[in-house]
Amino acid sequence: MPSNRRIVITKRPKGVPTLADFTLVKVDTPKLSDGEVLVRNHLLSLDPYMRSLMDGGDSYIPGLQLGDVMTGHTVGQVVISKHPDFKEGDYVWGPGQWQDFAVLKSPPMRKIDQNLAPLSAWLSPMGLPGWTAHIGFLDLCAPKSGETIVVSSASGAVGGFVGQLAREMGLKVVGIAGGPEKCAYAVSELGYHACIDYKAADFASRLTAACPDGIDINFENVGGVILETIWPLLNNNARVLICGLIAQLNHTSPYPGPDLMKLLKARATMRGFVILDHLAKVPDAIRQMAEKVAAGTINYRTHVTDGLENAPEAFIGMLQGRNFGKAIVKIAS
Repeated sequence: MPSNRRIVITKRPKGVPTLADFTLVKVDTPKLSDGEVLVRNHLLSLDPYMRSLMDGGDSYIPGLQLGDVMTGHTVGQVVISKHPDFKEGDYVWGPGQWQDFAVLKSPPMRKIDQNLAPLSAWLSPMGLPGWTAHIGFLDLCAPKSGETIVVSSASGAVGGFVGQLAREMGLKVVGIAGGPEKCAYAVSELGYHACIDYKAADFASRLTAACPDGIDINFENVGGVILETIWPLLNNNARVLICGLIAQLNHTSPYPGPDLMKLLKARATMRGFVILDHLAKVPDAIRQMAEKVAAGTINYRTHVTDGLENAPEAFIGMLQGRNFGKAIVKIAS
């Protein structure tokens, strides 16, 4: 059996992670027990939640200890199986981590159908971003046709799908993204009615102009200054869904939040959203997103980096917004 390359965390980041926080190691390929399969990872998903795990404290996912393999979801191919429901050659999705080979069990491992969509789609519309967008928006935001929704990280892995689902339901959809290229993509390819560049000097006034009737739903992926700018525009009975706070992940001290008096006066509802609390709804979300991909009503874009050894650099770039589309590392063909 070939050796197994892994990327492990060897230092706690102080602010933005650096390449020195990661180490590429080689170990023996794992051996199997009954009920397990050995998977050759092909594609690795890079997601913002991984940054908080590097600090070591437990949140909704246990933190990483120094020397641990970096956490992550992968799609890959079964090379050895000791599980009756999986055979050699099957393609699967699972928590394969940042490594060449992974030993997985079912659940959480899922068999995937390459005929339904390409492998990359199982880390995007039919993967964690798609589940999060579908369940978070449709089940938790209580959307109504004619309302105004603002989605931060509008061209990102989750935000891009939220915008398309909202447009399909008849909402006025306003995005926030970094730079004119991403904003143009959100409008021309994802169907946003408007997308505001948060890097622009007049960001606040442009967002106000794009939402003349205020904001009924905020699907928040970024936090920080963006959330502060959205806050005054919330309508009575607005809903704020905190899906991610990527702008605050690298802060070394607590970030000062908006004045909660606005929440009181507007009778607004704000809640945190973790997809792990809604796993029973995932199969239906996968089915519906797959149907939309097959019908061509959902667009998505991937930002692929070649080579496991380049995963740390790609991850750091994603946290700084250098990716355009779902960040994926190609480990093997």
